Amino acid sequence: MLDESLLDDPEALARADRRSLLRGAAEAGARVRTAVRHAAEAGIPDLKPDGRPRAVLIAGPGLAATGVAELLGTLGGPSCPVTRLTPSGVAPAAGALRWELPGWAGPVDLLLVATPDGTEPGLELLIDEAYRRGCTVAAVAPAGSPLTEAVAGAHGLFVPMASAPYEQDEPLAASAPGVLWALLTPLLSLLDRTGLVSAPPESLQKVADRLDHVAERCGPAIAAYSNPAKTLAAELAEALPVIWTEGASAGPAGRRFTAALAELAGRPALTAELPEALASHSVLLAGALAAGADPDDFFRDRVEEAQALHARVVLLRDRPIGGISAAPAARELALSHDTAISELEPEEGDELETLAELIAVTDFAAVYLALASGA
Repeated sequence: MLDESLLDDPEALARADRRSLLRGAAEAGARVRTAVRHAAEAGIPDLKPDGRPRAVLIAGPGLAATGVAELLGTLGGPSCPVTRLTPSGVAPAAGALRWELPGWAGPVDLLLVATPDGTEPGLELLIDEAYRRGCTVAAVAPAGSPLTEAVAGAHGLFVPMASAPYEQDEPLAASAPGVLWALLTPLLSLLDRTGLVSAPPESLQKVADRLDHVAERCGPAIAAYSNPAKTLAAELAEALPVIWTEGASAGPAGRRFTAALAELAGRPALTAELPEALASHSVLLAGALAAGADPDDFFRDRVEEAQALHARVVLLRDRPIGGISAAPAARELALSHDTAISELEPEEGDELETLAELIAVTDFAAVYLALASGA
């Protein structure tokens, strides 16, 4: 059950936030600025690449690397394939994971390593293999971690991860708000230098400003009635989130929201992109999860019963391609099955800014849901 009174009590939220998730969400803009500085100190702005890589390979543990790979692939578009190397192993622990390069990887390819840990022996082995094959290597990981020496041995580029002192007390959640931007920002700077992504310093400054703006709108001191993240958390309290996305940037934001709900709040969610979502989820909305579904006696006493779980559509929208939108059809489908719908649409800006806003608002919502439900 969600304690909605907690949402409007900043002091109670602070006491419940044992993992410093709210602080990480509020500091996302500052994290971007720190990561830009680390990238500059590592020499990224002075790089003069000899052409563009044939392919970009991304390795790292769990949801952190998955999110980075998805976002870089979305922002890079079809100009260069971005492939995430999925690990194998018997457990998700750092020492149990192994990564392998594809057979075609060679001197014209770029290997990016992104990890909030930096102690994975499997990543060190991967970097050694990449060096033997002639791949260029770049990594973002905590300063002083064993990965630093592995990258130096491969004559690669290492950028220290922008971290906060309070994050060193316990392992970081891969979906924690600060982790994504700490890993993603230096790699955006690097790929901007290679011409694969447009992310010059002024664009990253706009991203940091947009994240600050979201923190002002969605912070714990802002009442729920005017706070879009608290409102969304309350709306999803007793619902199964069915996240529909429209627009190139909204897809990765929706999948990250699904991952954050599971890891931070312990809540399952489904996600799909419009217009395909209308077909793939139409039966779901018409079934037992529909708001009007109740096969038993309407007049029975429900006082002692747990509230039934019903679907709630969350529509995340970016600018529709060619001005054509499936949003009206999505609203019609949801409402025809008595299914409530929540909508988030970013303010005007470039693709990186709008993506940052969608991620930031849904990050705050996932954190509020986690704290108010005692996760």
